[in-house]
Amino acid sequence: MSTLFTPIRVGHLELANRIVIAPMCQYSAVDGCMTDWHLIHLGHLALSGAALLTIEATAVLPEGRITYADVGLWDDGTEAAIARTLESVRRWSEMPIAIQLAHAGRKASTEVPWQGGAQIPPGQANGWQTAAPSAVPYEAGEHPPAALDRDGMARVRDAFAEAARRAARLGIEAVQIHGAHGYLLHQFLSPLSNRRDDAYGGSLENRMRFPLEVFDAVRAAFPAERGVSMRVSGSDWVEGGWDIDQTIAFARALEARGCAAIHVSSGGLDPAQRIPVGPSYQVPMARAVKAATRMPVIAVGLITEFEQAEAIVATGDADLIALARTILYDPRWPWHAAAHLGGQVTAPAQYLASRPRRHRDLFDIGH
Repeated sequence: MSTLFTPIRVGHLELANRIVIAPMCQYSAVDGCMTDWHLIHLGHLALSGAALLTIEATAVLPEGRITYADVGLWDDGTEAAIARTLESVRRWSEMPIAIQLAHAGRKASTEVPWQGGAQIPPGQANGWQTAAPSAVPYEAGEHPPAALDRDGMARVRDAFAEAARRAARLGIEAVQIHGAHGYLLHQFLSPLSNRRDDAYGGSLENRMRFPLEVFDAVRAAFPAERGVSMRVSGSDWVEGGWDIDQTIAFARALEARGCAAIHVSSGGLDPAQRIPVGPSYQVPMARAVKAATRMPVIAVGLITEFEQAEAIVATGDADLIALARTILYDPRWPWHAAAHLGGQVTAPAQYLASRPRRHRDLFDIGH
């Protein structure tokens, strides 16, 4: 029996296998509202055979968007747009759906990636004033963010909680809070971006304080029977920055607050990062967090091969694997992995006839 295709419980959510689809920004929204592109994108991934589909980084405030084309969940209009998309997806797929709630902080107000991704300063079309723990820009020469005061932090915290309440109304099964990739909560965690001299800066305890307050607010706002998890960067890959030991301390604090799972990525905070990119390059960080905690750990990053994914979960380096670019390139990757490893996946009735003759047991057809 393939470990990759065995069920696992995350909080109260029973997942059919260990493959989850990571949140992937599409930069295709209009005023924060999902469009037909999101129906196409999420719809075909919902037929992939993975166990969980995660909606892309969804801004809790307009100024928290990475770009002007990001999805949001901050008002009735953005909520209604997600509702329309999910209604269609759910008509044809029973795959559980999670959402990643996010605020980009100083990395907000940028152009879409295929137009260069550069910062758009306030006063220019599609640009606005960014906010961060400290008035330190991401890159030299950029328009600096405004340092959040206590009222601003409370507004952000409350916006995360309100977005979680909207997600609950939408029937979303789980929330992931984005604390990675150099976005706002990661900016509070890292000493490279957090230069505050109040109770939210300096020591590790102080730097963790605001992200933990956001977690607590989301956990209180989202139904108790549905899980709240966190995505973290295990390292800034910059000397003197956020590292795996601090990540473990943060993970333990999250676990004590009822965190359902932790998704371990890395990088994104500082242009000086030097990442040793290669297959499974982030798995050692997931392994370290798993050794120090009891909650499910999700590994991600250049996981492309079937045996590679199987080894990650079978050896206990992580409990689940997350796919992003891999599943964009091959939206039937879970089918192909199941065929290779002797597992089973759920497939729509319309596609059952595609089952290869040599893999007669590939599709779980309920009898």
